[in-house]
Amino acid sequence: MNVATPPKPASAESAAPRLTELARFAGCAAKISQADLHKALAGLPVASDPRVLVGHDTSDDAAIIKLRDDLALVETVDIFPPIVDDAYDYGRIAATNALSDIYAMGGRPVVAVNLLCWPRDLLPMELASDVLRGGLAVTREAGCHLVGGHSVDDPEPKYGLAVMGVVDPDRMLRNDAGRPGLPLSLTKKLGIGVLNSRHKATGEVFPEAVDAMTTLNREAAHHAVAAGHRCATDITGFGLLGHLLKLARASEVTAVIDSAAVEYLDGARQAVADGYVSGGTRRNLAWVRPETRFHTEDEVEALLLADAQTSGGLLVAGEIPGATIIGELVTRREHLIEVR
Repeated sequence: MNVATPPKPASAESAAPRLTELARFAGCAAKISQADLHKALAGLPVASDPRVLVGHDTSDDAAIIKLRDDLALVETVDIFPPIVDDAYDYGRIAATNALSDIYAMGGRPVVAVNLLCWPRDLLPMELASDVLRGGLAVTREAGCHLVGGHSVDDPEPKYGLAVMGVVDPDRMLRNDAGRPGLPLSLTKKLGIGVLNSRHKATGEVFPEAVDAMTTLNREAAHHAVAAGHRCATDITGFGLLGHLLKLARASEVTAVIDSAAVEYLDGARQAVADGYVSGGTRRNLAWVRPETRFHTEDEVEALLLADAQTSGGLLVAGEIPGATIIGELVTRREHLIEVR
């Protein structure tokens, strides 16, 4: 008599919904739009203490507080909902993205704490552990201590870090230090946002995008500081055009982009053609249009340039090894950005 082998019970992980199914937006596309953010910040006082070297008034990537002539603290916080379904990769991506703000200021991350929102009735805590392990792996790679943190029971999972770093006040990178004649160097390909939107909708995995999002901007920042450059930002949720607009506005220059020089991840153009464009990307484009002159009517190109990146590369005013020169800063013109 044959006895059927009973089926194995489904694991908690296999029975759980995909991480991205619980997120309204993917990664940095969850950011509040620049237009709404400006409304929220309107009227808030700007720090008057001379020790505050960088505050919110220049729309930089992190705050910088001077401790002594040769040392300043760099402070940032970054948290977002799942951008991929693999919990470990999600943790790695979120941590890399948070550390990027420190590198974008020319700093070195020293210590970080976890920020975790988790729907414990919907997702097993083992997955939360995988997320935390991913964050720990990246901070160890960066030589940054990850100690403790804060957690909240939340219907939408979110993860990120609050990070403290250090920087030499005379060698920091910032938004408002751009000058006419400087080339614009970009250290990672664009297209992360539309590929993540496709992943969220279909479950397709894009290893090249994951590799890009988990690559630290440490070396790029080191090269920028060593070369004597003083102006940079990282490209995240507001897209290349959004972050470039903040830089051009703070530096009182116009940024000219050679669209033919911009590189994209494989499949990015097709993802846009197939309609995998986040609301965040469309809001980015709507926000920059009044300040941007497009010399092309290619809407796909415009959307890709405004694509809401997560853990994107550094945009440096100056040339650095391994980066692609995508344009230059020029004397202020009618528009803050020109796309050729």
